[in-house]
Amino acid sequence: MKATRESYGEALLELGKENKNVVVLDADLSSATKTNLFAKEFPNRFFDMGIAEQNMMSTAAGIATCNKIPFASTFAVFAAGRAYDQIRNSICYPNLNVKICATHAGITVGEDGATHQMIEDISLMRTLPNMKVMSVCDDKETKWAVNEISKIDGPCYLRLARVATPDIYDENQKFEFGKGIQIGNGTDATIFATGVTVNEAIKAKEELLKRGIDVRVVDIHTIKPIDKDLIVKCAEETNKLISIEDHNIIGGLGSAISEVLTEFYPKKLIRLGVKDMFGKSGKAFDLMKFYHITSDDILNEL
Repeated sequence: MKATRESYGEALLELGKENKNVVVLDADLSSATKTNLFAKEFPNRFFDMGIAEQNMMSTAAGIATCNKIPFASTFAVFAAGRAYDQIRNSICYPNLNVKICATHAGITVGEDGATHQMIEDISLMRTLPNMKVMSVCDDKETKWAVNEISKIDGPCYLRLARVATPDIYDENQKFEFGKGIQIGNGTDATIFATGVTVNEAIKAKEELLKRGIDVRVVDIHTIKPIDKDLIVKCAEETNKLISIEDHNIIGGLGSAISEVLTEFYPKKLIRLGVKDMFGKSGKAFDLMKFYHITSDDILNEL
C-alpha cells in the first residue's frame, strides 16, 4: 500500500538525477507533497514559494520560458482552485511547459474536510485549451506518468491522492499516454475508473465473477486526451457501462466519457461519483461509502 503522492516524490527524485533541466516548486507543503525528497538532493533546483500558490504558478511559467521543466506542486484545492487564473492565463494561454502535480485530490483527503477536498479539478483542468490531464492509480502508473509528462511539451496536470492504495500493476505493464488500460474481456459490463477508484472497480470485478457476471475494468489514466476508440469499443462489446470517480460527476470522468458516447456511440452510462455536493470531514473509506464510490456501489448497479 502506497499513496500516489509518495510515488510522485520518489519519481521526481529519480527524474532530477536524469534531467538537470527539471526544477521543482512547492507552496510550503513539501513534506506532504513529497517534493522534500527532491529538495534534499537538489536544493539549488528547488523553490519553496511559501503560501502563495498563484505566485508559484506564475513563477513556474517564467521558469519554463528559460528552457527549464518546472514541476509545481501543492494540494489540488490550491493548485486547480486558488491558482486557476494563473494557470489559465500565464501557463495554458501561452502554452508553456509547466507540470502541475496536485496531491490530496478528492474526498479521500479525509478529515481535512470540504474546504480541502478538491472534487472539481478534473473539470476545471480539462476545459483549459492546451492542458493535458492525468489521474493515476498506483505506484507504477504514477512513476510512469511523472516521466511521461516530463517528455511532453506543454502544460500537464497530474492528479495524485493522499490515501494509500495497493499495487495494481507490475513492472511488465505497458503504459501509453492517451490510451486506457483494459483489464479483462468480460462482456456483461464495462467499469471505467480513474485514480483511487480503479482498485474499487477491480474488487467489484472479482466479486462479480463469483456471481457469474463477467465484466471488464478500464483504467482511464489519461482523461485529456481521452481514449475515444477504447470507450466506443467497450460500448459496442459490453451490455452495461459504469463510470466511477472520486470527483464530482459534473465535468469529471463520467462527463468526459458521456461526451464521447454522445458523439460516436450513443449509449447509457451509469455515473458513480460525488453528486453535485461538497465533501465532509471523515475517514477516507467512510467518505467513499457515504458518497457511493466503492466496489459495493458498483455491485448494486449490476
